[in-house]
Amino acid sequence: MFKTARMRKIRIVTLDEYISPTVSALHEQGLVQINEISDGIQQDPELAELVTPSKASAFTGKLSSLLMKTNNISELLGNSLSEGHGIKDTIKSFISPEMPVPKEVEDLDTEAFINKTENILAQVESETKVIEGKFSALDSETSVLNSNKSLAKSLHALDMDLALLKDSKFTSTTVGRINAESASEIESNLSKLTDELDVFIVPNDDKATAIIVVVTLKEFGEDVYSTLRKFDFERLEVNNVEGNPQQVISNADSRLATIESERNSAKTDLRAIAERWDDDILALKEELENEKEKNEILAAFVQTKDTYMLEAWVPVKDTEKVEQLVEKSTDGHCTFELIEIEGTDDENVPILQTNKGYVKPYEFLVDMYSPVRYNAVDPTVFVAIMFPFLFGYCLTDAFYGTLVAIIGVILVRGMGKIKESMNAFGHILIACGLWSVILGLITNGLLGDFPERILGYRLPTVIPIIESFVHPEVILLIALGIGVVYTNIGFIMGTINDLRYGQIKDAIGSKICWFFLEGGIIFLAAGMLIPTFGMIGMAIGAVLILACLGMLIYANGLYGVMDVFGFMGDILSYARLLALCLATGGIAMTVNILTQLCADIIPYIGIVVAVFIFIFGHIANFLFQILGAFINSLRLHYVEFFSQFFEAGKNKFEAFKSSRTFTKLKN
Repeated sequence: MFKTARMRKIRIVTLDEYISPTVSALHEQGLVQINEISDGIQQDPELAELVTPSKASAFTGKLSSLLMKTNNISELLGNSLSEGHGIKDTIKSFISPEMPVPKEVEDLDTEAFINKTENILAQVESETKVIEGKFSALDSETSVLNSNKSLAKSLHALDMDLALLKDSKFTSTTVGRINAESASEIESNLSKLTDELDVFIVPNDDKATAIIVVVTLKEFGEDVYSTLRKFDFERLEVNNVEGNPQQVISNADSRLATIESERNSAKTDLRAIAERWDDDILALKEELENEKEKNEILAAFVQTKDTYMLEAWVPVKDTEKVEQLVEKSTDGHCTFELIEIEGTDDENVPILQTNKGYVKPYEFLVDMYSPVRYNAVDPTVFVAIMFPFLFGYCLTDAFYGTLVAIIGVILVRGMGKIKESMNAFGHILIACGLWSVILGLITNGLLGDFPERILGYRLPTVIPIIESFVHPEVILLIALGIGVVYTNIGFIMGTINDLRYGQIKDAIGSKICWFFLEGGIIFLAAGMLIPTFGMIGMAIGAVLILACLGMLIYANGLYGVMDVFGFMGDILSYARLLALCLATGGIAMTVNILTQLCADIIPYIGIVVAVFIFIFGHIANFLFQILGAFINSLRLHYVEFFSQFFEAGKNKFEAFKSSRTFTKLKN
C-alpha cells in the first residue's frame, strides 16, 4: 500500500520461429514493459559479438499504410454519423455514452490479417469512393457558382451580357472597380495611351465607387492595366460567365439549391454506409493498431541467426505467469534470466502503484505531481484520506457539496465508463462532495445562512462550538492542528526515505529536528501554563529547542537556522482553510442578503430580481469556491506535504498490452 510494486528485469531467449506467438501472448496479457535492449547490449563486449540489433517486421510499413487508410475511412464514417447532432445529443453522450459491443476477431498471423484488412477496405471503398467523388464534384461546382455570384454582384450596375466582357482575338477588355472621384483623371490618363480604346464608367449604388470597363487592342492591354494600377483599381476577372448580372445570380442560386439537395441525398447514402460499416471499421482500426505495435516492438530486441532475445520489466508477483506464458507459446523452446534490483540503484525502474479500491483514483492526483520513485513511500493513501477532507473544509457548504457529489456520480456513470481518468476524477468529486456536505451541516453552511435567513429554520446538525461564523477561532485552531499533524506525517515519511538512501544528514537537518522543536514548544508552553511543570518544563523545552537549532546548523550551516521560518510557514499555510471556509459562507450570505433586500424593497419586479440574484449569485459562488477548494487542497499536498518527503521517479510502468475496446479474441 505504501510502496510501489516490486519489479525485476527478465531476459527471454527463444527461436525465431516462436517469436511471433511469444510477442502476441505477451501483448494480450499485458504483464511486462519491454525495454530497448540494443544499447545495453552494446555496453557488454562479449554479448555484442554474439547478437545484432533486431529490426521491425517487414510488414510494419504495410500496416502503417493500411492504418492511415482506415483512419481516413473511420473519420469519414464517424463524421457522417455525428452530423446533425445538437447540444442535447452531446449532453446525452456525456451523461450516458453508448458502450461499444466488442466484436469477436480471429488471432491471425500478420500476412493473413493484412489480406483480410485489404479485402474489407476494398469493399468499403467501393461504396464510399463514388460518394466522395460526388461530394468533390459538388464542392468544385459550388465554388465556381459562388465565385460567379460574387462577380455578378460586383458588376450589378452593368445591364449587359457579361460574356461580352471577355477578351477576343484582337481586343483586350479590362474590368474593375475604382474610386468615383478618380474617374475623370483615370479617363484622361487612358486617353493619352492611344485613340484605339473605349472607356465605360458606371457609378455603383454607394456613389463612392464605380465600375470601369476599358476595351482596347491587344497590344495596348498591358499599358491600360499599368495605368489603372496607379489608382485604387480592383481588377475583376470575367471568365466563363454568360447573361446579365441578375440572370447570373438567379441561375447560380437555382443551381446551388439543386446542389444542396443532391448533397443531402449523398449524405443520406453515406450515412447508410456508415451505419453498416462503422463498427467493423472501428474494430479493424483497433486490430491494425495492435498488429502494428506487435510488429514494431521487434526493433527493441536483439537477434542471432536463429534466435531472438528480449528484455522486459515485470512485477515480481507476475514473474511466474510470464514464464509459464512464454513456455507455452514456445513449446518450451526458451530460456530466462532474472535480474534483481540491487540496493538503491533504482532510479530508472518503472513505477507500478498497487493501490486498490477507494484509494486507486487518487493515483491520478499524485501522478499530476510526479511518478513516485521506486521503493520510496507512496503517499496515495494519505492523499485519498486528506484531499477530500481538505476540499470539504474549504467548501463547507452542504448544498454546494451535494452538487459536487452529483457531478461526480454523472462522471462515473457517464464518461467514466469510457475514460479511466474521468472515472477517477468522478470518484474523487464524490468523496469531496460528501465531505463538503458533512462539514457544511455541522458548521451551519447550506447555501450560506439560507435556512435561518430565508426559511427561519436552524439546521439540527450544527455543532455550536465549530459554527464557522460564530467561532472562527476554533476553525482556525483546528486547521493549524491539521497542519501540524499532516506535516509531521510528511516528516516521518521523509525520514524513512532519507534513511533508506543513506541521507542521514538530510534526515536530521530537515525532518527529525522539527520533532525536537515541536517538543520544545510543548514543554515551554506546559511550563508556563501548568504550575506542576514550572521551571523543569521550560528547561526541557529550552534544551529541545537548542537541540533543534544545533541540528539545523550541523546539517545546513549557520543559515540553516532560517529554515525555522520555512517550517512555521508550512504550518501557517493551513490557515487558508479558515479563509476559504469563511469566503464560501460569506459570499453565499451576501447573495442571500441581496436577495432578501430586492424582494422587500423593489416594488412589483422585486421578486423577479431577487430570484435572478439568488440563482446566478450562488452559481457564480459555487464555481469560484469549488475551483478554489480544489486548487488549495492540491497546493497543501504538493507544496506543504510532498515537499517533506516526496521522491520523484522517472517513468510509470507502461505495459506492452493490446487495446481491446471494440474487439475481443475468439476463444
